[in-house]
Amino acid sequence: MLKRARKPGIVAIAALAASMALHSQTPLFQDPHHPAAKPHEVDYLYPEQVTLTAGKPTRVTLHFRIAPGLHINSHTPKEKFLIATDLSLPADAGVRLEGAHYPEGADFVLPVDPSTHLNVYTGDFAIDARLVSTPGDHLVQARLHFQACDENACMPPRTITASIDVISR
Repeated sequence: MLKRARKPGIVAIAALAASMALHSQTPLFQDPHHPAAKPHEVDYLYPEQVTLTAGKPTRVTLHFRIAPGLHINSHTPKEKFLIATDLSLPADAGVRLEGAHYPEGADFVLPVDPSTHLNVYTGDFAIDARLVSTPGDHLVQARLHFQACDENACMPPRTITASIDVISR
């Protein structure tokens, strides 16, 4: 009789342990190479789709957001050795970048070295790109190259993709 009383308790403990183990595992939808807890340094916001007249240069404003507490060098950093923010398009995209107007950066003084003055972007910023396309529909994988830093250190340079569905007639 004593054995019968223990079995339900053991079964309950085993069920509780199994339940805890299941709930503590990484969710199935989470990409193990990009943990959900790690925010992106820079995110592409919009537009996702644009309509252009084939062969005619058209202004398209691309919007980006830099994570709080970070900055990236502007397109025209104060020193040549600093990594400039730069937008590019693949050569085989059916759309070419005729030119781009980058925003002016803001002056930034490094707290660890007040003699170092940088020209950076923080928060939201936009690049006015002049795009020229061939007729048709093109999924363009624009690339933004940058180096993100906080007040103490810089991360390795990165390139993110800005996907744009270009419809050109």
